[in-house]
Amino acid sequence: MSKNSQLRDSFGSKFGVIAAAAGSAVGLGNIWKFPYIAGEYGGAAFLFVYLAFIMAIGLPVMLSELIIGRSSRRNAFGAFKVLAPGTPWRYIGILGVSAAFLILSFYGVVAGWSVQYVILSVQDGFSQKSPDEISTLFTTLIESPIKPVMLQLGFMFATGAIVIIGVKKGIEKYTKILMPVLVLILIGLSIKSVSLEGAKAGLEFLFKPDFSKLTGDGILSALGHAFFTLSLGMGTLITYGSYIKRDNNLINTVISVTVADTLIAILAGIAIFPAVFAFGIEPSEGPGLIFITLPNVFHQMPGGYIFSILFFVLLTVAAITSSISILEVVVAYFMEEFKMVRKSSTVLATILISILGVLCSLSMGVLADYKLFGLNIFDLMDWISANMLLPIGGLFIALFTGWYFGRKKVQEEVANGGNLSGAMLTIFIFLVKFVAPIAIAIVILNKVGLLTFS
Repeated sequence: MSKNSQLRDSFGSKFGVIAAAAGSAVGLGNIWKFPYIAGEYGGAAFLFVYLAFIMAIGLPVMLSELIIGRSSRRNAFGAFKVLAPGTPWRYIGILGVSAAFLILSFYGVVAGWSVQYVILSVQDGFSQKSPDEISTLFTTLIESPIKPVMLQLGFMFATGAIVIIGVKKGIEKYTKILMPVLVLILIGLSIKSVSLEGAKAGLEFLFKPDFSKLTGDGILSALGHAFFTLSLGMGTLITYGSYIKRDNNLINTVISVTVADTLIAILAGIAIFPAVFAFGIEPSEGPGLIFITLPNVFHQMPGGYIFSILFFVLLTVAAITSSISILEVVVAYFMEEFKMVRKSSTVLATILISILGVLCSLSMGVLADYKLFGLNIFDLMDWISANMLLPIGGLFIALFTGWYFGRKKVQEEVANGGNLSGAMLTIFIFLVKFVAPIAIAIVILNKVGLLTFS
């Protein structure tokens, strides 16, 4: 064991590993994005295809990242330098670090909006307002040059404050608290939602599939979301994998995290769709579903005041559990590649990401006219990371594990000194060698407009 491995911080418990990794995977994508894209592509039919892709692609790529992290005991960039020294594979890691940097810049902005909506909910700020007034409320917020910037900076300060403490005392400690809180709030919201008159239609929309409504574009969206919702391709799971002890069973961890992430996305759907249908709202409202449509629903329903507070607290908790994992990718990179201490690395990473985040926020208002390729700064950061860095990084992670790292080393890493089913290993190698790369390549080609489906 190297000196670096002995000195590295690590997770202290198996539950801590699952809570942190699940916290990384469970974020705004589950609570904010999943419901509205499921609404756009037919509900249950989308859900079933999404679950299939989670199992066939998300799970093996997640296991690949944890294998790379634990076997190297390094950050997302350094891992490939250790496992494939002197080869071009080392550049895969820089894609992950870059993706984490860009994603957190605009992620913090959206998280700041959720914080403001917690405040508005506590102040009962949605009552007595028409749908147009609530829409104007959101538009005014995101276009403001001051308030969303201050919210974003406050959120980034909170994220940095947790990460600066360390892996065991910071990230693990707080995710072990926040994840159960998130689940309890979701369960409470789901119970409330399904108790509403007219909720049955929302449950049927989510669980009774009509595959005639599923288009080729919907299938690709399900594939893309299955990949991105698990935080794959941005280096978080490689980084977290490097903190996992040797006696931890990686397969059990991956299954637990995948199940947790999927159940939370489904619970979010149960919390949202019955309420949406109960009040006659279209489920395909798009990104505004969370910040415009749902506040309209909240102030109409019995107990909507409490429902509103809990929902936006939930959204904020989901955002913070993901943001600390994303920031840790950049912090670990600074620490190990530039020999910096954690405190300095965290401060530097938080400041640099926050500066870009300020520009992302201002691009909704005073900098809205400054565009590149027709996109403002916020949308450009989102497009580059989601359509290029993440899928390309995920593609090469799968290829690296299946073709370079190889079957024997994979078996040694995941068997934990015991036996590993030959059939299970064969399926995993087949998925990361062929299925995952082909599927991810299709997503990339579709995102850049080279492959379309009707």
